[in-house]
Order: sequence, then C-alpha cells, then structure tokens
Amino acid sequence: MKVRTIAYSAVLIAFGVAGGYFIYFPVGASKCTPVQHIINVLAAVLLGPGYAVLSAFCISLIRNILGTGTVLAFPGSMVGAFLAGLLYKKTNSKVIAALGEIFGTGILGAIIAWPIANFMLGNDAAAFFFVGPFLLNTVVGSIIALLVLKAMDFAKGSVNTTENRKENNK
Repeated sequence: MKVRTIAYSAVLIAFGVAGGYFIYFPVGASKCTPVQHIINVLAAVLLGPGYAVLSAFCISLIRNILGTGTVLAFPGSMVGAFLAGLLYKKTNSKVIAALGEIFGTGILGAIIAWPIANFMLGNDAAAFFFVGPFLLNTVVGSIIALLVLKAMDFAKGSVNTTENRKENNK
C-alpha cells in the first residue's frame, strides 16, 4: 500500500462522512445527499476499484456508527463504487465511470438493498421505493463528480490520478 493512496482515501472518506451533514437539498418528501456518489466516482478515478469500494464501505460504516446512515448505504455505495472503478480501469473514461456509478448504485444497489428493506420494513413494495431516491442521488452526485474531475483536469500534473500515473510510467 502506498502512503499517498491511503492518504487520498482517508481524505475522501472524511469528506464523505462530513459532507453528508452539510451537502443536501430537499426533493419532495426526501432529501438528496449526493456526497457519497461524488466520492465513489472520485475514488474510482483517482484510486481504482479496490480503494473505491474500501472508501465506500468506510463511509457507510462510520455514518452508521454516528447514526446518520442506514444499512441500505452499504450495498448501493459499494456496488456503485466497484462498477465505477472497474469501468474506469477498462475504458479510462470518466463519463463511463460515472455511468457505472449510476447503474451500480441506482439500479443494482437498489435491487440488492430490496431484501434488506423488505426485512426492515416488512413490505414488498419497498423495493421500488428505493430505486427513485437511489437514482436521483447517484445521478446528481455523479454529475458533480464529473464537474470536479473536469476542474482537476485544469490542474493536471498536480493531481496523481491513475491516468497521470500511467502517463508518468511510459
């Protein structure tokens, strides 16, 4: 493990935990909290799929311990982070990574969360209840992450992305 990679991961985890308190906006009866999805895409691009999943797990765990998260955050965030990281690794496309986060969290994560929600709420309709909010949060977060990554491109060379590491190793 490289110290720099661990440090980047720690900063992203800290932002993911703290950001959930401050960055949200109301949408109907619920609130949109896109920070986890911003972190998932950033970690996928900056650190790769393994650290993206680890970061998603740590954020979910810490938020659950602090009482600000739910167990439904685990399947959604981890599947989305893994798919985003894997697709970025295969395609080297930030947009494809964001789409992987959207599909992984918004669709697959919601489907995987269904048995948990069904058990906790005792209602079969709970499966469809989570797809909408999961999708909304992940779309907003993924778009913001793409904007952040675009801004980071202007500072290329000062940010050690997997793309920059590949260029430096040539």
